[in-house]
Amino acid sequence: MTKKEVAQDIQRILNELYPETPVPLDHTSPYTLLVAVLLSAQCTDERVNKVTPHLFKLADNPYDMVQLSIEQIREIIRPCGLSPTKSKAIFNLSNILIDKYDGTVPNSLELLEELPGVGHKTASVVVSQAFGVPAFPVDTHIHRLAYRWKLSTGKNVTKTEKDLKRIFPEETWNALHLQIIFFGREYCPARGHKPEQCPICSKYGRASLFQ
Repeated sequence: MTKKEVAQDIQRILNELYPETPVPLDHTSPYTLLVAVLLSAQCTDERVNKVTPHLFKLADNPYDMVQLSIEQIREIIRPCGLSPTKSKAIFNLSNILIDKYDGTVPNSLELLEELPGVGHKTASVVVSQAFGVPAFPVDTHIHRLAYRWKLSTGKNVTKTEKDLKRIFPEETWNALHLQIIFFGREYCPARGHKPEQCPICSKYGRASLFQ
């Protein structure tokens, strides 16, 4: 089979397993999604979802967020880790959104990446899930599975993103990146993985990874 044919079959499996692709991070607007994704760096979605209700009850928009001090934000988000850095980023990006964008979150990947604490992956998640702009955010799950399934060389996340965008149709990217994340958590973990029981690795996995 060609790599394209393998990708099509993988997509078929994922569509059957995950016909719905809800965003794992609880949010009510592009702004709350942006903050939640920023908080999820080196933190589980479950923990973020436990922290954000308290934060968003006080401030679910940039105007209210800048009324809090960085210290207040830091104390609330402490369970998410990296709270000194993340609290400053949330406060500072909120000020920029007010000053430059009338309090709204831009729907441009490039403009989002200019905000404090917002890298390419975070910006990609926001444009894809808040605005429906085709993007393929690559996290550690996707990077790992793309290599396991021989869809990418696995050199780095930038290369993996390019490889996956080349293989899969653009109109599938926004759902597909979530499907792969869901699949990785349920069937294809980094540790304790049983490839012979995995719906995809049993067909297309790199045998050398499972010795």
